[in-house]
Amino acid sequence: MLKTRVITALILAPIAIGCIFFLPPLGFALFTGIIISIGAWEWANMAGMTAGPARIGYALATALVLFLLLQSTALTVLLLSVIWWIVALLLVRAYPGGSQRWQPVPVRALMGGLVLVPAWVGLNQLRSGDFHLANADNNLLLLLYVFCVVWVADIGAYFAGRAFGNAKLAPRVSPGKSWAGVWGGLAAVATLSLIVSLVIGCSATETGLLLVVSLITGAVSVLGDLLESMLKRFRGIKDSSQLLPGHGGIMDRIDSLTAAIPVFALCITLLGWLQVSPIA
Repeated sequence: MLKTRVITALILAPIAIGCIFFLPPLGFALFTGIIISIGAWEWANMAGMTAGPARIGYALATALVLFLLLQSTALTVLLLSVIWWIVALLLVRAYPGGSQRWQPVPVRALMGGLVLVPAWVGLNQLRSGDFHLANADNNLLLLLYVFCVVWVADIGAYFAGRAFGNAKLAPRVSPGKSWAGVWGGLAAVATLSLIVSLVIGCSATETGLLLVVSLITGAVSVLGDLLESMLKRFRGIKDSSQLLPGHGGIMDRIDSLTAAIPVFALCITLLGWLQVSPIA
């Protein structure tokens, strides 16, 4: 299993890095749109659509929505996403209570749209917007930063959880996650934020704001993971698909990012660090 995971990562990582950091904004939008559409195909299964045509139809419908948003700044979508993740927090906390409300397939399909579409919008606003913070104005570094926030939160959570993880975070949704992991992940994110602030020359106010935004982003990334875990547990499946040998599916790799990216994009937009502009 480990060998398979490593081989898959070695093949996919250069492709993903190349497309993310070297494609122009429109090419980036198309590439990420394909990834999100594949994620939608996987979400359709988690929503209870087991027939192949239904899953493909859901993926194509998602792609159409992305196309319609291609020339929009879509700030409203990011605001809607924040509201959605507040609702998602309540759903995860209540599980398995309240699951009868979102059990119908159309409701779970709608949930997928609220997860995937804002993630794509936020990702592309980060890529195409006019970014400036202290001495930093490179959108590619901005993308790298939000990815690092999620990765660092995950790594910090892993080690803190293994060392101190007695109190479980959401045992009915994801038994492996602990409160110690959450605090460990946030501590790692705070450290990253302070280091980056120092490197790019942030003022004291900017440092404090970046710290707060980064902690919010790190915290909500945990919720993205928990929400997918809840849907898979309800559906009775282990992975979103088997597209990535040793890794499960696309959604298993981007679940945390789907929550973190739109929230981060909205926060830095409201702070005036990112002036959103049409993707194409």
